[in-house]
Amino acid sequence: MTVVVVRPNPEADNLVTQLHKCGISALAQPLLYCQPSSQISTLINDLSWLKNGDFVISVSAHAANIAHNYLQTQSMTWPAHLRYFAIGKKTATVLQSVTQCQVTTPQTHSDSEHFLLLPEMQNLRGRRIVILRGNGGRELLYDTLSDRGAQVHYCEVYQRTWHSLDGAKLSQQWQVHHVSKIVITSGEQLMRLCQLIPKKDQNWLHTRQLFVPSSRIAHQAKQLGFIHIFTVGSAANAALLTTLSTMGPSDD
Repeated sequence: MTVVVVRPNPEADNLVTQLHKCGISALAQPLLYCQPSSQISTLINDLSWLKNGDFVISVSAHAANIAHNYLQTQSMTWPAHLRYFAIGKKTATVLQSVTQCQVTTPQTHSDSEHFLLLPEMQNLRGRRIVILRGNGGRELLYDTLSDRGAQVHYCEVYQRTWHSLDGAKLSQQWQVHHVSKIVITSGEQLMRLCQLIPKKDQNWLHTRQLFVPSSRIAHQAKQLGFIHIFTVGSAANAALLTTLSTMGPSDD
């Protein structure tokens, strides 16, 4: 039985390599790739808008890395007088590395819902916040922080672009490889996958074991028709590897 890892590279390839080392058959199948946004030039103004002790939130490792690379091209560094937050431990590790500042993140689940439970995210009146993200997404974060009194700016630092894929061929290849498990790390990619796979193969797709990082995406998967859904609690490869390596083979 084979695991398909549906997430952007290099994370997809990295997880597949780790699964192979554990003796687990796996394929990488990114649906999208990330590149700097045409709007990334607003990053400098957004950081300048923040006052001492205000917040920068990175929603992904891609956001942290791409923002950092841009600042380097402008011979700038991350302001030390700001507070840095990340949604997920992997993103926190990357953001801490590039900013050289302490980064706060939830200790359990890596999603917006748990992030919003952080004590620092409660009373935000007068606080300014910049959210580093891609093109679209994280509306729950923006709306909730705004409702709690913060002035919130999105800074679109990267653009997600879909790969051109033939869904029928993809489905056929996966069935030939006896795919029994699918890892997918965002609701956006889950929707795209369901759009790609032909109608005649939807029942096959929905009966695969699906591994997702959050209860929100698990609920979305259930609504789409998936039956065997496992909530890992994190999109980090380490957490996904631990879950997948401790599960036995599944029937096709």
